[in-house]
Amino acid sequence: MNIGIYIYNQAEVLDFSGPFEVFSTACRVSETDNSFRPFLIGETGETVVARAGFRVVPDYGFHNHPAIDVLIVAGGVHDAEMDKTRVIEWISHQSETAEIVASVCTGVFLLAQAGITCGRRVTSHWEDIPELKKLFPTQTVLEGVRWVDEGDLVTSGGISAGIDMCLHLVSRLQGDALATKTARQMEFLWTRNP
Repeated sequence: MNIGIYIYNQAEVLDFSGPFEVFSTACRVSETDNSFRPFLIGETGETVVARAGFRVVPDYGFHNHPAIDVLIVAGGVHDAEMDKTRVIEWISHQSETAEIVASVCTGVFLLAQAGITCGRRVTSHWEDIPELKKLFPTQTVLEGVRWVDEGDLVTSGGISAGIDMCLHLVSRLQGDALATKTARQMEFLWTRNP
């Protein structure tokens, strides 16, 4: 499965590196031919400057990425991204073909702006929940949970909660044994319940 992780300037580093680590580690420790292929996507494919000046060169841009089975949208300072028509339209288009669309932290704001979360249950970083409720009142925002699984839409709380969510996705897609082995390899205390 192609796991496309969308990043942008001022994205939170662990919001994309955590999910990348989960899926790449799952591939490494799998006893079978595991089919996860995680990669980073930026709007242009050029260098992205994440939080605290962390520079990352995405694998692809909107113009040349392969088909995406699972789209994960990182959080961070998201305001500028919400105003980019091209970004929102791209996310909306990917949601029509991806098996699962997920977000970490404030990445859910971009999903909401794309109309993906209307009438659905979602979550985000605790600090951003009031703004999320105010800006997008047609969704149900859950507080005090690590992630919310709505089938084809999965959202998580902030930063490290994205790792829990991605381990949950590994469990859903390839089984609990692989997710458990992945968490152990990462020496991560996996919070299994949302």
